[in-house]
Amino acid sequence: MRVTTLLLALMMAAFAGTAQAQWAIVPQPQTIEVGKGNFVLGPRTRIVAPADARGREIGAFLREAIRAQAGFSLRQGAAAKGPRIELRIDPAVQGKEAYRLSVTPQRIDITAADDRGLFWGVQTLRQLLPARHGGTLAIRAVRIDDAPRYAWRGVMLDVARHFMPVALVKRQIDLFSRYKINVLHWHLTDDQGWRIQIDKYPKLTSVGAWRTEPDGERTGGFYTQQQIRDVVEYARERNIMVVPEIEMPGHASAAIAAYPWLSCPKQPIQVPAGWGVFTDIYCVGDDTTFAFLHDVLDEVAALFPAPYIHIGGDEVPKQQWVQSASSQQRMREQHLADAEGLQSWFVQRIQRDLEARGKTLIGWDEILAGGADRNAIVEMWRGDAEAAKALANGNRVIVAGPFYIDTPIEDLTVQDIYRTDAFAGPAYAAHRGQVLGAEAPLWAERVTPRNLEAMLYPRVLALSERLWNPDARDYADFERRMRAQYPWLDEHHVAYGPEDRDLVDYRLSFNPQHHRWRLRAQRGFDDLELHYTVDGSEPTAQSPTFGDVLDRYEPSAIRVAPFRRGVPYLASQAFQITPNKALGKPVSYLVAPDPRYTGAATALVDGVTGGDDFLDGLWVGWRGGDMDATVDLQKPTPLHSIRVRFTQHSGSWVLLPRNVRFAVSDDGKHWRTLEDLPFGMDPMDLRPTIREAHFEAISPVTARYLRVTAKNYGPLPAGHEGAGQPAYVFADEILVQ
Repeated sequence: MRVTTLLLALMMAAFAGTAQAQWAIVPQPQTIEVGKGNFVLGPRTRIVAPADARGREIGAFLREAIRAQAGFSLRQGAAAKGPRIELRIDPAVQGKEAYRLSVTPQRIDITAADDRGLFWGVQTLRQLLPARHGGTLAIRAVRIDDAPRYAWRGVMLDVARHFMPVALVKRQIDLFSRYKINVLHWHLTDDQGWRIQIDKYPKLTSVGAWRTEPDGERTGGFYTQQQIRDVVEYARERNIMVVPEIEMPGHASAAIAAYPWLSCPKQPIQVPAGWGVFTDIYCVGDDTTFAFLHDVLDEVAALFPAPYIHIGGDEVPKQQWVQSASSQQRMREQHLADAEGLQSWFVQRIQRDLEARGKTLIGWDEILAGGADRNAIVEMWRGDAEAAKALANGNRVIVAGPFYIDTPIEDLTVQDIYRTDAFAGPAYAAHRGQVLGAEAPLWAERVTPRNLEAMLYPRVLALSERLWNPDARDYADFERRMRAQYPWLDEHHVAYGPEDRDLVDYRLSFNPQHHRWRLRAQRGFDDLELHYTVDGSEPTAQSPTFGDVLDRYEPSAIRVAPFRRGVPYLASQAFQITPNKALGKPVSYLVAPDPRYTGAATALVDGVTGGDDFLDGLWVGWRGGDMDATVDLQKPTPLHSIRVRFTQHSGSWVLLPRNVRFAVSDDGKHWRTLEDLPFGMDPMDLRPTIREAHFEAISPVTARYLRVTAKNYGPLPAGHEGAGQPAYVFADEILVQ
């Protein structure tokens, strides 16, 4: 008898495993039991839904989904007999957001304890529909019992760095909802843009929503309050809560550009066009600052029904507070020991403002500095040590750090996300009740409407699975179910990216022997088409293409854009090849560059100018020491001009040089100085900057050797985040004409 029971159990387990393998649902339900037969979905099928407003709404959503998928419309309402899909609220189904989906040959039942679970049951049914249009659809008999592990399953969209149109945001809401993501964290303000209309302060959008890019282009945009309401309602219908983020006290440059009196210096500034951490922050010593923020939060709270408002609270340089008389007076009045305490006081004052409106404050884990109120929710991005502090303090937490999906795909693959247990640390185990869940932030410094979906998908599917059913640990099975989603995503023109490689990586190199520039492209999809131009114009789907290699034998302005199935996937990338008399000539250094930032052997004389990203391999960097580079032109050469570009990214410890000297020699030993250029610069200026050192000869100077020396700033100054550490100096192409 015992042997028979054991064999029966093994057979049932094997059958259950086979049953699971037959389905392609993401995220994987908790349990699936396969029945016998099929339910035939056809035009005679009725949808029966609860009579309350939300029940009718969910029924209408299902009706429209079936019409779009099958090509016919079902009737909605009670029927005495006949095939039907019945949606019911049933308290016997246990768990928030839980549902039961039962398919038999006679009917489909979706039951849940609340309307959230009812909607998720509908989304699972949508994934069971065969992927074809027209006629009847056969759905295999099955029973699914399902519920999520974590209540907070979110994605953060940063629309401040690059504005995302309403239609694109709604499209992501549709996709998030399909895979049971239930929170859209909408990052609406930052240094580079203010994206939400505030009636009382119109300059926030007339000024703060727009910036001038380095190439002179004017970019930006914002959402009207009616558009905000529309998006929030659209998300609510799809079971998604929208949580706004209004950054404070830092990341406030766009607001200060609109109203300079919000900062301590009260000086006019421009909306930044570069990335980094900026010193312009709200002045904590002025009551007018809090009156402004109170008014802004009044309007924000009225637009978002969610019980939460995110205030950021991260990356707050405090130099202006230290130098501000009103902020120092505030510290004395509040008996605060330091600027960290002042930030904590600021956060807690805003928290009380929000609590008076029935809202809970969420902030990044920097709000722990100086002490945090236990009622605030802390979003973790800097690791388990900060999480332990928050949990020990009694705060509820959301984990974000392991899921930054602005990370290049090759560095954070689908499998990496699937296998990440973000709650494995001992602090989480001891405070399970305080863990709300997790979300994936998509910071948009390098994300535009073109590559948004390639960065999100399919990685969001792995996030969904990890947060809904973390007990699912069979990656091969998940991979099968994920790939089964691709035909549906293709049909809906979702520009999803590769699973484990970046969409495309470029490398431009110069071969002095053949006087040839070769642009290599490593493509994430074999069917990715690379369209290009050589006159700097924007490539289109009709522009010529190349596969993995493009060769050029003369200077040109190459611009490349990847397309897949006729859809542009990324913003185009430019490669400027400039005529240069030093092209491919030997370069020697008095002090070798930092081995991490040497670029190619000919990086300073390959004719290719670097871009805005000093880590693109075209810039060469020295840490602590001076740049002292000598170019052997190999024969006496008339020189008309010499140009070298330098960059400053103070937040990354890269500063402009103190001065740049150009010298020439006939023998490499005896030097004549042509120009000694001082560089006025501010080491505390966090705005990314490129500045050119330029020598123009009145009459040609003839020499064989050219020497360029750039004096390193030296140790970073007091008040800088890296005070006392050696600065870097980064140089681009040495252009000789």
